[in-house]
Amino acid sequence: MSGSDRISKVILTEEMKKEYTILVPDMLPIHFKLIIAILEEYGYKLELLQTSTRSVIDEGLKNVHNDACYPALLVIGQFMEALKSGKYDVNKTALMITQTGGGCRASNYIHLLRKALATDFPQVPVISLNFSGLEKESSFKITPVVGIKLIYAVMYGDLLMLLYNQCRPYEINKGDTDKVLDHWQKKLSFALKNNKYLNAKKLYRQILDDFKAIPRTKEKKPRVGIVGEIYVKYSPLANNHLNEFLISENCEPYVPGLLDFVLYCASDSINDKRLYDKFTARTMAFDIGYDVLYKFQKQQIKVIEEHGEFFPPHDFEELRVYADKYINQGVKMGEGWLITAEMAALAETGTENIICTQPFGCLPNHIVAKGMSRAIKQAYPNANIVAIDYDPGATKVNQENRIKLMLANARK
Repeated sequence: MSGSDRISKVILTEEMKKEYTILVPDMLPIHFKLIIAILEEYGYKLELLQTSTRSVIDEGLKNVHNDACYPALLVIGQFMEALKSGKYDVNKTALMITQTGGGCRASNYIHLLRKALATDFPQVPVISLNFSGLEKESSFKITPVVGIKLIYAVMYGDLLMLLYNQCRPYEINKGDTDKVLDHWQKKLSFALKNNKYLNAKKLYRQILDDFKAIPRTKEKKPRVGIVGEIYVKYSPLANNHLNEFLISENCEPYVPGLLDFVLYCASDSINDKRLYDKFTARTMAFDIGYDVLYKFQKQQIKVIEEHGEFFPPHDFEELRVYADKYINQGVKMGEGWLITAEMAALAETGTENIICTQPFGCLPNHIVAKGMSRAIKQAYPNANIVAIDYDPGATKVNQENRIKLMLANARK
C-alpha cells in the first residue's frame, strides 16, 4: 500500500452520520457543549472528550513528531487515546477538528491526524469545522442558519465563562456557581436547538440575574488575566486546569472571550486590504462579517454595563487601539498582535497580574508575547506578567510554583 493510499481521506457521508459517534477535542468546554447541541440538531451524535491524563500526552508523543507544537500533540493524543480505550466502536466513530485557515500549524493538524490514524485506524473519518473553505469534501457544511447559531453559541459561551469566573471564587455555598452554569448550558442548548436563541438581550439579562443571585462574599481577591495561544489559553487539558488552580489560590481568573479571537481573524482580512491593497470577494465578506460580530459584542457589553453587577469584556475596537501603541496589526501569525492588545488592555484597566500561556512550538506566540511584555511593563510599571511554558516535559509542579511566585508579588 503506497503512502498516498495510506493517508487518503475518509469521508463521513450523510448515510454514515446516523450511526457514527463524532469525537470533539477538549478546548472550550462551555462553548463546545453549546456547539455540540447545534450540530446534534442536524442528526449528528457528538461527544466532547474531557480526558486529561498523562496517557493523552504519551499517545501524542507516539503519533506526532516531537518538533510539532504542543496543541497538535495534545489534540491528536486525545483522539488516539480515545480510539484505543475500547470505549468506542472504531468502525462507527469519526473525529471532528477545527481549522482556522491561518499560517499557523493549527490549519495543518488535520493532516498530522490522518497520518497518525493511517496505521491502526485508517477507516476513521476526520471532519473539519472551519469558516475558511478548507477541506470542502470532508468539512461540516456551515449553512447561513448554522453559522448564525454558532455565532450565538460563541456569544453565550463567552458570557457564561465571564460570569462563572467572577462568581466562583467568591461563592459562599460551594457548588452554587457550577449549578447555575449547568442550568444555563442546558437551557441555551435547548434554545439553540429550537430556535429560541435570537432574543439575546432578554437571555443575557436572565443569565446575569441568575449569577447575581449566587450568595457571594465581599472579599477582594487578586484578578489574574490569562492570555496566550488560543488552545492552551482555554483548554484545561493543555494548561493543567489553570483556571481551577487560580481559584484554589484565592484568585479571580479573567479569560478573554472567544469572540475576540473570531474578530481578530476577521480583522486580519480587513488589514490585508488596507496594508497590501488586497481586495477580493473574501475581504468584502469579512468586512461585513466583522461589522455584524462587532455589533453583537457591543450589544452584550451594553447589557452587562446596564445590569451593573459584573464587569464586561473589553471592546474589540479598543483592543485594536491598545495594539497600535506597541505593534502593527500586520503582525497576524498565530495570535499575533492580539496577545499584545490583551496584555495592554488588562494592565490599563487594573488587571495587573497576567499569565501568558506559551506552548512549545508556537513561535509567533513566544516572539510576540515575550517581546511585547517588556514594552508593556515599561508603560505600566505595576504590570506583573509571567510567561508559563507548556510542553510534554514541563511538570505541573514547576508551572504552579512559577505562578505562585507571581501571585506572591501580586499580594505584596
